[in-house]
Amino acid sequence: MHVENKLYPDEKQMAGFLEPDNGQPIYMLNLLKFKHKAEYKDGRETNLSGKEAYNMYAEGVETCLAKVGGSITFTAGINRLTIGNADDLWDEVVIVMYPSRTAMLQMMQLPEMAEISKHRKAGLAGQLNIETSLETSLESLNS
Repeated sequence: MHVENKLYPDEKQMAGFLEPDNGQPIYMLNLLKFKHKAEYKDGRETNLSGKEAYNMYAEGVETCLAKVGGSITFTAGINRLTIGNADDLWDEVVIVMYPSRTAMLQMMQLPEMAEISKHRKAGLAGQLNIETSLETSLESLNS
């Protein structure tokens, strides 16, 4: 299995946001890899670590999430890999609940998101985002 951290969805992944929405909550699993030191596109000098810059973004995201009815449900540092193989582990895992995929897309389009994204870009080396839902989980249990 090949794994590649990215900062943005590709065209096919972005199209997934536009697929019909069943109106059920989704839980986005975010596996985050931080830069050692924050690197801002405008070249500003900073002593911020990548994690510190990302945390500035995360504070703004919490406000945006509240506007669409979402919330951060879980955040933790990653200690070790207990099963499987990976060349490099992520630094943190975050699970975010959105009331629907449509709500997530609405949040992504808020003007505030454009403003705070500079901190995300400065702090993240890359990430994996995995969309999950309780509905899918319940369907497999009942099969």
